[in-house]
Amino acid sequence: MSKIIVLEDDFTCCMELKDLLENNGYEPVFLEDFENVCSQILKACPDLILLDINLPRINGQFLLQELRKKTQIPIIMVTSRNKETDEALSISYGADDYITKPYHPNILLLRIGAVLKRTRKNYNTNVNELTYKELKFDLQKGIIKKANIEIELTKNEMILFSYLLSHQNKIVTREELMTVLWDNAEYVNENALTVNISRLRNKLKEIGYEDAINTRKGLGYILS
Repeated sequence: MSKIIVLEDDFTCCMELKDLLENNGYEPVFLEDFENVCSQILKACPDLILLDINLPRINGQFLLQELRKKTQIPIIMVTSRNKETDEALSISYGADDYITKPYHPNILLLRIGAVLKRTRKNYNTNVNELTYKELKFDLQKGIIKKANIEIELTKNEMILFSYLLSHQNKIVTREELMTVLWDNAEYVNENALTVNISRLRNKLKEIGYEDAINTRKGLGYILS
């Protein structure tokens, strides 16, 4: 199990990251005290660091520079800014990758996996595969597996299911789902979204999960 140190001061974001990382086989460690951060990180010996640029009492890019003087632990910079200069500086200071908020949880997982592979760290999870109850969701092949049964998903169904799964037990609005599809270069209107959700439900029904996706009238959908 790879240990990931998260330097993030937003409590809600920390809780979401905690669930995401733990559910995908990682061991997240959150630093609450931003004094002597370098020492804390080196003592913990993580496999990877998620480092927010905007931290209380310390600049993330300065911390990145300080860490690079002492360790080659993989570092992914995280920021809410959308400036090319931030990305360029982070990479020039030694970051292994860079991601801008708000990010899709599965994109973050894939980036973490890619960085760990590049740096040849051993870890016990396949970030191309997510789990839902007894189901295995293979992101690379676009299939849902249950025992020896495999159901193939379309691109839109994959995007919808992965987004609902990353927000499991939370209501996701139709607007959110259409935005996610648009972000992946798929134009989807209200009717098309309804059709895709219906098809996804039918495929889940085929493998015994008829009531996995519930409609919350006037609010959206929830995967429970």
